[in-house]
Amino acid sequence: MASRDGVLATLDSSKMQWYHYKAVIISGMGFFTDAYDLFCVLPPATAAAINGVALCGTLLGQLFFGLLGDRMGRKKVYGITLFLMALSFFHRIRPILRQLPQIWFRIGGDYPLSATIMAEYANKKTRGSFIAAVFAMQGYGILGGGLVGMAVSAVFRSLHHAPPYSVNPVGSTPPEADYVWRIILMLGALLVVLSYYWRTKLPETASKSKFVLFLKEFLRRHGLHLIGTASTWFFVDVAYYSQNLFQKEIFSAVGWLPPAETMSALDELFKISFAQFLMALCGTVPGYWATVLVIDRIGRFTIQIMAFFFITVFMLALAIPYHHWTLNKTEFLIMYGLTFFFANFGPNSTTFIVPAEIFPARLRSTCHGISAAAGKAGETVGALGFLYAAQNQDKSKTDAGYPAGIGIKNSLFILSGINVLGLWCTFFVPEAKGRSLEEMSRDDEEEEQDHQSPSGVESV
Repeated sequence: MASRDGVLATLDSSKMQWYHYKAVIISGMGFFTDAYDLFCVLPPATAAAINGVALCGTLLGQLFFGLLGDRMGRKKVYGITLFLMALSFFHRIRPILRQLPQIWFRIGGDYPLSATIMAEYANKKTRGSFIAAVFAMQGYGILGGGLVGMAVSAVFRSLHHAPPYSVNPVGSTPPEADYVWRIILMLGALLVVLSYYWRTKLPETASKSKFVLFLKEFLRRHGLHLIGTASTWFFVDVAYYSQNLFQKEIFSAVGWLPPAETMSALDELFKISFAQFLMALCGTVPGYWATVLVIDRIGRFTIQIMAFFFITVFMLALAIPYHHWTLNKTEFLIMYGLTFFFANFGPNSTTFIVPAEIFPARLRSTCHGISAAAGKAGETVGALGFLYAAQNQDKSKTDAGYPAGIGIKNSLFILSGINVLGLWCTFFVPEAKGRSLEEMSRDDEEEEQDHQSPSGVESV
């Protein structure tokens, strides 16, 4: 016990060193490729299949590997997830089936394990920034998906001797288009394979090896905390991923993108990739790194409350005068980009960070997995709900000739209410700024009780 306490005290008092940055890069590599896979531009049928598998498979993976991370140790399970994912690339089976183990094992395992490992490596003064930096790699994955989409489509466009911005009124789809999305998806796998070796070199964290299922004492101390982390993650993902996965419909509804039938498949790929890249560059990535810079100064609770409030304000500002934005597309994109900025400088980041800090060591990975799975359920609700609303928008036209988009307008009102619920549930979550993991989880109190009682505490 003294040895473990000494290790934890050393970690809490240590200054930033190279191994901290190395852990951020290695852990963040998975989130880079996760975002790249989920947000790169693919044909509608392929995108729907991959997103469906991702949402269902990841939820199960978060629960399973979160539990396993507490039972077997973080490092061992971290390596298992990546090894099993790598095997999926060598099976000669249908592409959509090959995506199931890839997304389940990699994304599902990455969430609880990456957050827990980074939390247990870092000291209490910079812990939030380092966990946020791991998660911020998602922003670069979105940027990477947009860049690769633009580059590959431009190359294939040049083969047809057509300028990259040309409009094809016939809406043709060249035979090479099928290769384009496969190349885009395949490139995302390369970094995953390279990161396997690096992950196997990470040392095991100084966690307790004893595994105990939920106790009455745990529920008394942390029951509301778990409800808070799970519910806030659920609500933010309903709003965030419904926006992110279906940016194309929103851009088209306000007339920033021309109708799909007026473009060839390669034209459409280039323009959608550019729109997503621009939104990530101006809104998503700055929001992630604003969290990294200030989270250990102003705290998790303050950032989350502030961001939920501003997201609600900006969504209402988009929804109430909705038809105004169809005539002012640049202003719309600025307002829309601000919702992404505050989602990432706020609950999309903090909901990932906090569950790795406030729960006991022997249940830390499990509780993070439960919270993340609740978020994945929110993604499913948001994606399906927003897709339904976007497909059922009013077909009438505005004065500018663009779709009125009644479905999207109502969606913005609904998402505003969802953000209010997320703000309210934030009050169930304690602040972890500047506090050690043992202080937040109250592990020290539990150890004292174990020493005072010869029989210890019986698990439920």
